[in-house]
Amino acid sequence: MFEYLPFEVLLEIFHRLPLKSLIQFRCVSKSCNSLITSPAFINFGLTRSHSDSNKLIVRYLDVKSHVERYKLIHEDNDNNEQIQDLEFPLRSRCDCFQLVGSVNGLFCLYEENRFILWNPCIRKFITLPKPSVTGLFPCYLAFLFDSRNNDYKVVRIAYQLVKIRSEGAKPPLVEVYSVREGSWRITSAGDSYPPKITISNWPHQAASLNGAVYFPANDWGEAQSSVVLSFDLGDEVFRVISLPNGKFKLNAHIVTSVFKGLLSLICYEHQHMGEYFMCRVKCCSVWVMKEYGVVDSWTKQFTIDLDMQYWKVLGFWKNDRILVQKIQLDGSMLFSYDLESQQVNNLGFYRSRWYSYCYVDNYVENLVLLDKPNDAVSKRKVSKKRKCR
Repeated sequence: MFEYLPFEVLLEIFHRLPLKSLIQFRCVSKSCNSLITSPAFINFGLTRSHSDSNKLIVRYLDVKSHVERYKLIHEDNDNNEQIQDLEFPLRSRCDCFQLVGSVNGLFCLYEENRFILWNPCIRKFITLPKPSVTGLFPCYLAFLFDSRNNDYKVVRIAYQLVKIRSEGAKPPLVEVYSVREGSWRITSAGDSYPPKITISNWPHQAASLNGAVYFPANDWGEAQSSVVLSFDLGDEVFRVISLPNGKFKLNAHIVTSVFKGLLSLICYEHQHMGEYFMCRVKCCSVWVMKEYGVVDSWTKQFTIDLDMQYWKVLGFWKNDRILVQKIQLDGSMLFSYDLESQQVNNLGFYRSRWYSYCYVDNYVENLVLLDKPNDAVSKRKVSKKRKCR
């Protein structure tokens, strides 16, 4: 019946349909499938999803069985949280996948030179080809959306020497994978890599904003301080962004993030204990760079005071809420903290001590990867004794 409708009318109908219905309508005809899988249509759906999103996605590791799990937390009109399980279609060859990052509801996962892109909304994943340069150590990864080219990209920074802050150290090799082009490309970006700078947030995810990624880093030169290292996909150049003078020394406990569309820092100002930034502190500050590239525009936006013994800040939700994990002897809980009312809300997500959080982020539904060939879903059982080296 669709062939009798004007294209503009058909497009308007499809724009109003939920994503599950759109996936079903792909089977109606070749013309419907062509329209729904077109880059323009997928991009429009992503914009709509951003405006309607009120969901969080939680990724955590089942420590006993070495299986990672995903859940959606959805807030309804009455501000009640509903939790939904997501089926993760893969099994890691190691303990679990390393999360490179998530953008627009699309996840990038990594293990042993194997990169996976997974869209839980359409239950689809693709395996990327292996990078051109392998066997180098250490290697830093980032995943971002290049809005200027409407493309998702993976950035791989591979150092050629372990002692990268020593005199005469070789610049890193930088590869970029383009989802649109379907291939890796070695760039000349290493030539712009500043000397005596080391990335310090591994294995935490780099923040992405406006086609660039941002790593917390250390300057081992004369400055002897913490900095932010950026890599812009536009000109493929590294740049150092200085932090407020005297506020952040070497190896400061900093995580890069995005707050209300601005580059931000989640800063632990006191001693931390153990892994995953579990901190025995009563507060954590968030700094925002209000004018990009201007050091004097760094502003301490607020301080979070939740009086918790072991906790970490995970990120931001709906621009005015802070996501916080509370870690206790018997397990972990997830909270949101409202900046205006200063109220703490338990999101109803509790896991025993056999589970650990890895990641929480805003979640949007989209059709990205719908136009890509399917990978065979692998649920091969893996020995628990096998470890990555």
